[in-house]
Amino acid sequence: MKNRLLRFDRTERIVHWVNATGFIVLILTGASLKVAGLSTVVANRHTVKEIHVWTGLLLPIPLLLALLLPAGRMLRADFKRFNRWSADDRRWWRKQARSRVQLGKFNPGQKLNAVFIGAAIVVQLMTGAIMYWFKPFPDSWRTGATFVHDSTWLVLIIVIIGHIIFALRDPDSMRSMLKGWVPQSWARRERPVWWAEQVAAARTSEARDAEAEGAVR
Repeated sequence: MKNRLLRFDRTERIVHWVNATGFIVLILTGASLKVAGLSTVVANRHTVKEIHVWTGLLLPIPLLLALLLPAGRMLRADFKRFNRWSADDRRWWRKQARSRVQLGKFNPGQKLNAVFIGAAIVVQLMTGAIMYWFKPFPDSWRTGATFVHDSTWLVLIIVIIGHIIFALRDPDSMRSMLKGWVPQSWARRERPVWWAEQVAAARTSEARDAEAEGAVR
């Protein structure tokens, strides 16, 4: 077998970095609109607001397209993994047991992060729409939407900073989102359940190829 395993294909990597760019734009434009020290120095507040709104509206489109298109096969499979929680996933939260757990492709922190980000996108879209197209809504809705939108924005900043810190602490995992692959040694050590799945799938594929080649002969 090869010394590398594909962890994220091109579609997944493109979606990740497009979304990451969108989140950075939203955080920066949101800060320039909300933070007192920054909002007073913004040259064209209307333009910044429009960039913020339309970036937010467009943010989920790459993800939705990838999930619907044939090229999103690995992405769809990973979405299913986010909803699967094993006994080892639950034990992972106990620090003293963490070194002994057998994990799949994602650790529980990554699963929880993905679920939170997905939920946050929905929440921010809904509350942002109420704030931007406010006329049909009563004042109580607009006030509540503003509070939820701003609070979620602050939590997102903390979560994204934490995500970046953890990614930088694991160069092999970070490389997989840049180049797609991880060393087999990393997969076997850090994600043994996923590694075993990949080994079994590769052997099955090799056996099928051998059978097909024998049939042709």
